[in-house]
Amino acid sequence: MSQNAAYSFISALALKTAGVPVIQFACQSGLERCLLGSNRDRFEELPPCERCTRQSQAVFRSLDTHWLKPRCQPELEAALSELNVEELATFTWQGAPLGFWALNSLRWMMRRYSLTDNSLNRAFFRAFIQSGWNVYTQFMELIEQERPQAAVIFNGIFTPEAAARHACLEKGVRVITHEVGLRPYSAFFTTGEATAYPLQIPPDFQLTPEMNQKLEEDLSSRFRGDFSMAGIRFWREIKPLDSRLVERMKQFSKVVPVFSNVIFDTSQVHANTIFPHMFAWLDHVYTIARAHPEILFVLRAHPDECRPGKESRESVAQWVEQSGFLNLPNSAFYDANEFINSYELIRLAHLVLVYNSTIGLEAAILGKTVIAGGRARFTQLETSFHPSSLTDYQNLLEDLLRADQIETPVHFSINARRFLYFQLYASSLDFSDYLEEDGVWKGYVRPKNFSLDQLRPEHSITVKTLLGGILSDGTFTLPV
Repeated sequence: MSQNAAYSFISALALKTAGVPVIQFACQSGLERCLLGSNRDRFEELPPCERCTRQSQAVFRSLDTHWLKPRCQPELEAALSELNVEELATFTWQGAPLGFWALNSLRWMMRRYSLTDNSLNRAFFRAFIQSGWNVYTQFMELIEQERPQAAVIFNGIFTPEAAARHACLEKGVRVITHEVGLRPYSAFFTTGEATAYPLQIPPDFQLTPEMNQKLEEDLSSRFRGDFSMAGIRFWREIKPLDSRLVERMKQFSKVVPVFSNVIFDTSQVHANTIFPHMFAWLDHVYTIARAHPEILFVLRAHPDECRPGKESRESVAQWVEQSGFLNLPNSAFYDANEFINSYELIRLAHLVLVYNSTIGLEAAILGKTVIAGGRARFTQLETSFHPSSLTDYQNLLEDLLRADQIETPVHFSINARRFLYFQLYASSLDFSDYLEEDGVWKGYVRPKNFSLDQLRPEHSITVKTLLGGILSDGTFTLPV
């Protein structure tokens, strides 16, 4: 199963072991189309519902399971029939933002941000919207029938989970969402929006010498590319900066690295605060580079753009070609599959530009001034500059580019270290006692053969924290 499905399953077992009634809400052909079971290029190809249901029946056999089943929705279907993609993206039905949920889902499934108005996209939009309404109505019925204390839901962004979360919020049911954590086999749980990764870091929380040493060891591995997230290792290797680039740098007064993100990533829902989307930010970078021929701008595409099976269909490389960025004499570009040493590039930088990539946090730890074009996880603390408006962003960027030297606020680096430590060791709940690689699909897992006694809070700090957060205070933070 996927890691997030496994975190949900282990959580349900832990609750049941503690004597808490658990209802598993599972799909039994109740979605017109789904994100993982659909062929994004062939709408007419049906998802493998029978096999999917069979697996759910096997996995959840020890749990009380409520099945999402198909329902006819002729009025909704008629309302959607003549709408184009733009209209479908903003479609609401009885107050539910079904189009917005479908938009986030379709962007992720299609591996792109821009969705043209064609028959394929319209068909998937309609299917996702109808599926969202089906989840919403049946989950609402379940809430009214069972009156649950809380609901634990994966990310809350994609159509099925967003619909269930919406029903809970309308009925005053506490919602916990979860996402993969920063460490291997770890998960992040929150009563907020998991994809925004809200952290409640105490103002007086400071790193001890022992914590700093522990973080240094972790950073040393990260700077070598020796880390993974959600079972995926982004860097197969890290190569030194090529000699041609190093020689080119000598021709310019300053070097500014530019780090993009993956355009369909769920974090983009929260990132688009100053700019409407990441490519609009890159358009602005292009304009700035044209205005500053004395500065070398080095654009680095996110390595996750070329992850096998998840390749971006609207890539930064495509933007580079369409925009003419490389026609600028003061530009350089490294694609997602070029494993140059980004950290070496940062160390040579006058200023670092990011949209919302985590490398901005690492750059701040390295003592560099960072400007984030989008809201990032690490902008919750003062770790970098994230202006509140486009005008402020433009003015600040211009001032920093013109400065001979930048005096980076000392507390930026300190806060960056605090944030990363808290993210790694306080907010990432470790499930490695219960899960292992499945040996089939990269990033997928299977449960280990463990005793249910290991799911008791007295035997696991992860379970103790998890049960405490779900059943009482909503805090999912390990003691540090």
